[in-house]
Amino acid sequence: MSSPNNQRTLPTSIQNGVIPRETDALLPKSSEASVSQRIRDHMTRDVRKHRADLVLLLSYIITGLLDSSAVFIWGSFVSMQTGNTVYLGLGVVAPHESTRWLRSLISITFFCLGSLLFAFFHRTFSPRRRWVLVSSFSAQLALIIAAAVIVTTQPNPVAGNDKVLEWHVAVPLALVAFQSSGQAVTSRALGFNSLTSVVLTSIYCDLFSDPYLLKGFNENAERNRRAAAPALLLVGAILGGVWAHSEVGLAGALWTAVGIKAVIVVIWVVWWSEGEGGA
Repeated sequence: MSSPNNQRTLPTSIQNGVIPRETDALLPKSSEASVSQRIRDHMTRDVRKHRADLVLLLSYIITGLLDSSAVFIWGSFVSMQTGNTVYLGLGVVAPHESTRWLRSLISITFFCLGSLLFAFFHRTFSPRRRWVLVSSFSAQLALIIAAAVIVTTQPNPVAGNDKVLEWHVAVPLALVAFQSSGQAVTSRALGFNSLTSVVLTSIYCDLFSDPYLLKGFNENAERNRRAAAPALLLVGAILGGVWAHSEVGLAGALWTAVGIKAVIVVIWVVWWSEGEGGA
């Protein structure tokens, strides 16, 4: 007769009247592993394209905000490279009159470099993959933060003083121009080619040449996007002008852009996956 100390204790599940199946795992999975797997699955899914244009439209506020304040204080655009190309052409004719053409050249160069790298990143790792979008906009956010820190901690440049190009103007200008390209590339990745956030002339043309311009609100989604884009950019431009004329200056516009960009990052984290949330 075996002693009580030698008796084996039955598993808790059997003691409770639950007989384990042959397919059950011998050891239960930890809750940490389960949560980690769910997060991994969530981040590796493609985001749903439906209504994603609303997220892209937020970028127009950022564009207006940064371009209006930058062109007023730095003397060049950070997103709309058409204007910078004109400034560059004028500078070639009279290169010693100001450094505006150099600032424009910096912006154009880093915008093109950013387009190259962001596009390569999206093509390599799937354009609509959630972690790809989150990483892209997080990188854009980091670049604006870096520019905002430089502008905040360095002496404010005098508006209209474009005779000298200092590093605390050239570096943040390059950083912000680089991140601006990421917004444009994302519009291509999601299939909303008209919502680049950096061009309005073609949007105005497409909007007012639309044969269905006067259709009802729910009958012409493309018209709605084209109308919202310049309106939101104008809102951003007004906010940028307010900051540029204030004591805070360009730093206020940059930190406001940081806040909006951070909101977009969060939106991509929680946005519906493909096949979720209806049509």
